[in-house]
Amino acid sequence: MYLCNVNWEIIHIDETDSTNQWLKDRRTSESLTNGRVDEGQVVWTEYQTAGRGCGTNRWESERGKNLLFSLLISPEYLPANKQFQLSMAISLALVEALGQLVGDLSIKWPNDIYWRNGKLAGILIENRLQGNLIKDCIMGVGLNVNQRAFHSDAPNPVSLWQITGQETDREQLLQEILKSLDVLLATDIKDRYMKMLYRRKGFHPYTDKDGVFMAEIVGVEDDGHLLLNDEDGLQRRYAFKEVQFII
Repeated sequence: MYLCNVNWEIIHIDETDSTNQWLKDRRTSESLTNGRVDEGQVVWTEYQTAGRGCGTNRWESERGKNLLFSLLISPEYLPANKQFQLSMAISLALVEALGQLVGDLSIKWPNDIYWRNGKLAGILIENRLQGNLIKDCIMGVGLNVNQRAFHSDAPNPVSLWQITGQETDREQLLQEILKSLDVLLATDIKDRYMKMLYRRKGFHPYTDKDGVFMAEIVGVEDDGHLLLNDEDGLQRRYAFKEVQFII
C-alpha cells in the first residue's frame, strides 16, 4: 500500500466526548497554528461521553475498562477509490494483536472484530479527501477489554475478560496493535483480509431492503463493496449498511 514507518505520538486523556472528535479538533488547531498536521497521533481515553459507531450507533463502555482510541495517519498516494485498504489494515491489526490472546477471531464485513458470534470491537473510519487522493484518515476503535457485563440493548457484545477470565493490560495491547498496523500499511493485505472474514465459507442468512435471503461471500471490491452469491446463483453487490448479517 504505502510505507508507513510512523513515529506514533501516544496521548492518554481521562475523558472526552469522542476520541475521533478530539483528534479532529487537534488537527484543526495544529493546521491553523502550523499550517500542517503531523501524522502518527494516537489518543486513548478512559471514558467517552459520546462514543459512537457508524451512523447513529452508540458504543457502550464502562469507565476505565476498555481500549478506546483513535489515530491519525496521512496515507501517501492512496487514491480515494482504494480507501478500503485502510479499513482492512486496521481490522487485521486488531486481529493480529488479539490473536496473541484468544482464538476464533474473524472480521465481520466491513470492519467489526468478532469472537465467534460476539462483537469484540468496532471501528469508525473518517477520511478527508484532497482531489482524488486521501489527505488524511482518522481511525477510531472501541475494543471491549476488561468489561465484565454489558447493559445496553446491543445484541452481542463480548469482552476479552468474558472470554479469558483475565485482566488485560490495555496500554500494552494498544502498542501491539500499532506495531501490527505499521507492517500492514506497507503490505498487500487483501488475501489476508478475505481469509479472516466472518462467515467466509458457506451460505448464511442476510437481509436487505427486499427481505431475507441466503447467500455466500464471493469477494470484496477495492472500494469496499461486498459481493454475495445467492442460492439462485445471482450476484448481489452491497455498500455498507445496504445489507445486514442475520446472527
